[in-house]
Amino acid sequence: MDFKSASIRLIASIFERLEVDLPDISHTDGSLDAFGRKSLEELPENGPLPVGELAEKVGLSKPPCQNRFKRLIAEGFIQGFKAVLNPAKMNLDHIAFAEVKLTNTHEAALTSFNAAVKKIKEVEECHMIAGRFDYLLKIRTRDIKKYRLVLGERISNLPYVANTSTNVAMETVKERG
Repeated sequence: MDFKSASIRLIASIFERLEVDLPDISHTDGSLDAFGRKSLEELPENGPLPVGELAEKVGLSKPPCQNRFKRLIAEGFIQGFKAVLNPAKMNLDHIAFAEVKLTNTHEAALTSFNAAVKKIKEVEECHMIAGRFDYLLKIRTRDIKKYRLVLGERISNLPYVANTSTNVAMETVKERG
């Protein structure tokens, strides 16, 4: 009985030392070491993997991998996990990209537009663009009729919108969930 207890204490102390003595996964300049980069490459493609599986893919044993994974979360490299929904099953097959030109690009106008566009649930993505228009919106709806309503009644009425131009996706070749 004493032999097992002593062995367990020894193993526990080794793991404690491993977690304490592991090198930082991020360097002072914010860059990641090879194990951190490899972990982050695996996760978007494979979702939240069991730690043992992730450890195998990145070439670490389970305890240090779990410790590094926690640090990736704590240091903000991983912001969270989400369910990837199937748009076709939800009858949301129509994707349009709206180019939006504003009447004014002063900071107050941009802030006002940004706050308002976030409230439109059909807008999946909104990117400020340097170029011939100011914003590019990815809008997902069930069909072109619904898109026309969203564009005409919601997007065109956003603060400082001068005009819009639409590009409709014919097929999605690659999309990150």
